[in-house]
Amino acid sequence: MNASTSVPPATGHLTGDYRRFNQLIQKIISSERIITDPLRTLAYGTDASFYRLIPQVVVRVDNEQEVADLLRAAETCQVAVTFRAAGTSLSGQAISDSVLVLATTAWQEREVLDDGGRIRLQPGVIGKHANSILAPFEKKIGPDPASINAAMIGGIAANNASGMCCGTAQNSYKTVAGMRIIFQDGTLLDTADEASRSNFLQKRGDLVEGIEALSREVKANEVLAGRIRDKFKIKNTTGYSLNALVDFTDPIDIITHLMIGSEGTLGFISEITYQTVDEYANKASALVFFPTIREACQATELLRQQPVAAVELMDRPALRSVEDKEGMPEYLKELPEGTTALLVETRAAEKETLSANIESISGALAEASLVLPLKFTDKLEEYTLYWNIRKGLFPAVGAVRETGTTVIIEDVAFPISHLADAAVELQQAMARFNYDGIIFGHALEGNLHFVFTQDFGSQEEIDRYEGLMQEVCTMVVEKYGGSLKAEHGTGRNMAPFVEYEWGRDAYLLMKRIKALFDPNELLNPGVILNANPKAHLENLKPLAATHPLVDKCIECGFCEPQCPSRDITLSPRQRITVQREISRLKVTKEDPDRLKSLVDAYKYYGDATCAADGLCQSACPVGINTGELTKALRNDEVAGTYKENIAKLSARNFAALTGAIRMSLKGVDLVHKLLGTDAMDKIATTARKISGNRLPLWTPEMPKGIKKRGYAPIKANGGGQVVYFPSCISRTMGPSRGDGEQRVLMEITETVLKRAGYGVIYPKETDSLCCGVPFQSKGAFRQADEKSADLERVLLEASGGGLVPILCDTSPCIYRMREAMDKRLRLYEPVEFIHDFILPKLDITPLKETVTIHTTCSSEKMGLAPKFLAVAQACASEVVVPEKVGCCGFAGDRGFTFPELNASALKDLRPAVEGGGAVAGYSNSRTCEIGLSLHSGIHYRSIMYLIEQCSR
Repeated sequence: MNASTSVPPATGHLTGDYRRFNQLIQKIISSERIITDPLRTLAYGTDASFYRLIPQVVVRVDNEQEVADLLRAAETCQVAVTFRAAGTSLSGQAISDSVLVLATTAWQEREVLDDGGRIRLQPGVIGKHANSILAPFEKKIGPDPASINAAMIGGIAANNASGMCCGTAQNSYKTVAGMRIIFQDGTLLDTADEASRSNFLQKRGDLVEGIEALSREVKANEVLAGRIRDKFKIKNTTGYSLNALVDFTDPIDIITHLMIGSEGTLGFISEITYQTVDEYANKASALVFFPTIREACQATELLRQQPVAAVELMDRPALRSVEDKEGMPEYLKELPEGTTALLVETRAAEKETLSANIESISGALAEASLVLPLKFTDKLEEYTLYWNIRKGLFPAVGAVRETGTTVIIEDVAFPISHLADAAVELQQAMARFNYDGIIFGHALEGNLHFVFTQDFGSQEEIDRYEGLMQEVCTMVVEKYGGSLKAEHGTGRNMAPFVEYEWGRDAYLLMKRIKALFDPNELLNPGVILNANPKAHLENLKPLAATHPLVDKCIECGFCEPQCPSRDITLSPRQRITVQREISRLKVTKEDPDRLKSLVDAYKYYGDATCAADGLCQSACPVGINTGELTKALRNDEVAGTYKENIAKLSARNFAALTGAIRMSLKGVDLVHKLLGTDAMDKIATTARKISGNRLPLWTPEMPKGIKKRGYAPIKANGGGQVVYFPSCISRTMGPSRGDGEQRVLMEITETVLKRAGYGVIYPKETDSLCCGVPFQSKGAFRQADEKSADLERVLLEASGGGLVPILCDTSPCIYRMREAMDKRLRLYEPVEFIHDFILPKLDITPLKETVTIHTTCSSEKMGLAPKFLAVAQACASEVVVPEKVGCCGFAGDRGFTFPELNASALKDLRPAVEGGGAVAGYSNSRTCEIGLSLHSGIHYRSIMYLIEQCSR
């Protein structure tokens, strides 16, 4: 948050050791990165599990020195510390009722080494982004969790997360090549640096000698060493990585591998280097249906001998959970009861090898009894559909659960020889306890997930859950010798059962490891090792009903990378968490003061800084658009108040309103011209500060007001007709004073249309028309609908009932129009119209320069990113698409009123633009272009300007 924020920093009510700790860290960490207020500590008390703890203090750390100093302060004050990256963990290992340390935004360094053979990563790098920079080398990191688009490297390594294809051969334990570790006492070890290793051996001789002694002791105990080796032949994240003690001799290697899967209980991983694995370009998949789950599991034993990359099991209830979803094959509905599918994928570097793989796998299954004929496909769209079935299972259960219940995904593994019997028994156990759940998983590794919905609102329901888990534990451990946690980490969920699974000797060994690394038990206490036999039944997360738009949220955190406000205020997950608590407190009336503090703070943290762009929906497993919640809450605040009267007046006098905006922008530009940029900036900043940030923030990219234009029709010249509706933004905002291109967008658009031979029809009463977006975003829903209806009527008339295509020059407007208007209208925004109609009719001479593009949120939601890229590539020699830039955060006028949102959302833009060598930027919304220009160092304009320049 910068100085322009319009809310004072909130302070919490710390006491005792926490007050002292807070005073100590204030000396080493800037105050805006220390969070103690009730709203945000509540928001950060949530991870993807079904547990909740509310931290006393939340700290955003920026570098290793801060982590080390913070840990020393924690030791001085004897307060516990928990580390968190993305918080997508499922077993409660990323929550704390003490100090929660966030390692996200500042921990983004990544470096490809050895021509893709290795990659160095800081813990805040999202797994997907690591793979994207490895893609040109046809490599990827080994771990491939389902959460890879949101999960960060710190959590992936600390939980030894695996996934669909990595198995036990390519997980973090097997592919780690180096690590930087900060220990509980603040000591730093770089395992790849000889000087650091030598210094560590001297400074922490106690830890080194203790680890060496444990390793010798375990190796000398053949029974224990054998048990450890056996336990890690299958996926296993229950307890510590004891295999490090038998797999390695060098104490540094042992320490490195003990850190994998340690869930933040032994130290902080500030950097990890991975050996990468091959990412083959040629893939083929088959969805193979067996009459029973037993036969599917038995077939998996055959497939382990074949060249398969993944074998994913889905039982009949799992398939049923997705069969009615859009795009699913019709035959799913017709499958007999008991049918179980295996999704089999094979990969190869060459197509010939892929064909040989398919032939071999098909031969192995030739004698199997199948419900449908076996058919492999190497077509991207077809095997993507198969994988969408698999990926949709967990969210499908979450989407249909009753409000107030949580969705639980448990995670077990069995030796493959027992998989068939265990899967049948698991189905039977769920039925005995009346759970209508589903079973799916990574069958190739004997790893099954079972998913069900759970109400923790009564003791009876808690007892039912406990009964199921006790039976599952007995079956997994005693009957089949499996793992209670295969890949989701121990966390709080399975901590009470670690000794039960491993036995007394191994459990005591784990306690000794913990004591060596963390003698005062200050690092993530209660996780992995927990003496409380009921820990898994405590601190259960309440999921109070708050609004139908978001009640299905499972708080997984997949939405967070998409959110422009995630690093300054709240993410979508956190907004829902806070709203749930507000709703709960309104019902229980148990703490009026806390309720008031949450409601008051939410105005800024939840409402004012929400861009309401809706991109969170694209990543949400259950399709929630938290932006719609924000708009709905704004509507509740507007309806029946003076704000609605203002909206009515604005809607009825829209031409006058836009005229006033034009005049205001002209006046501001005149002052800018007279004073100069530096003086204008100082005066504007001072005026905003004096106003309590009520005045919009002026920047050098503030647009000029344009001259009022006429809307004379243009005759066609062989290209047909188009109705051109210039948005209210285009009718008011021109280029900024510093832009070398001073022609307005309407002029540019007319020029391009005429070159393509199009005749232009303008709607009647253009100056009074609006699509409704400005009203909808501010919660004035009735006025938004009225303006949409007026525009719809005029466009139907202008287009001959939809016969003539309609072009609007601003993508958010088209998105709203497509949602709200008559489906006969053929509505296009600039990129789509250029791609589909303009390019084929123009002679394009590509510019010999590098440009960058920004696809707006609306265009992303309309699926237009590929067309935007195609248009740009047709017009420039190189195109840069900044990977880590999503929504720009300008959000209509919020870039003026809450500029910190825009600044935070685009913090990664300038490095991407400068690194790529782009000299100009293009988008398709004028307000977005203002913020993009301000934070990139180059001017952004409509894509129409690029087309006009290339077609002269």
